[in-house]
Amino acid sequence: MGQPVASRGRAATPTLGKAMLNKYARAFFTRVLTPFATFLIRRGVSPDTVTLLGTAGVVAGALVFYPMGEFFWGTVVITLFVFSDLVDGNMARQLGRSSRWGAFLDSTLDRVADSAVFGGFALWYAGGGDDIALCAVSIFCLASGQVVSYTKARGESIGLPVAVNGLVERAERLVISLVAAGLAGLHKFGVPGIQYLLPVALWIVAVGSLVTLIQRVVTVRRESAEAEEAAAESGTAGTSAVESGTVESGAEEKTQEQGSEAAK
Repeated sequence: MGQPVASRGRAATPTLGKAMLNKYARAFFTRVLTPFATFLIRRGVSPDTVTLLGTAGVVAGALVFYPMGEFFWGTVVITLFVFSDLVDGNMARQLGRSSRWGAFLDSTLDRVADSAVFGGFALWYAGGGDDIALCAVSIFCLASGQVVSYTKARGESIGLPVAVNGLVERAERLVISLVAAGLAGLHKFGVPGIQYLLPVALWIVAVGSLVTLIQRVVTVRRESAEAEEAAAESGTAGTSAVESGTVESGAEEKTQEQGSEAAK
């Protein structure tokens, strides 16, 4: 709403790669990856292609490794492809292509990646993990994550600021889940008891997502009421002004009539 196009481009989109790296690490990896981004540009590779390949890698890592219970290697693969978020943004900045399309593509593919991650967890617990409750929790995390994102996008589309972040946003959901999954995968390397980190993380994400959803719905409801009240007050003020003008006009016409009668 009212922002310049450049600020809504790929470089400004809060993606998974940016979420997993603090500002100092991000600055370091940006310097490291800039030559690679430049190399891809010279080879005619577009930022959109990098975005698509990065998402494909995340989806493959989640839906191939996680359903087999290979949480460590699945997380390694996902993390490697996460860096595409930094590469495509770097390429977009070098090319000066920050745009609405870039932001749209990133946001849309982020939803695909989210679904793959939690879908992979659900498939594991529905199969080899043999835990229907955790399968349901994983599906809830998948669905609630989509709805949480939708509430903000829908609120903004009807002209509301949706001025609330919420307890657990996309960055927190994915960082908590992926870190827990990677560590839980160390159980296969002989680390005892660590496999319980993932179930705990999924419950945390589920509860946090529910709280965030409620926070955003309440915020949209409040902002909507405030906007309608402001519109009503503006309409009342406008009506009063019209009525005042009508009365004044009527009084003026009456005075003119009286003057005309006196002249006669």
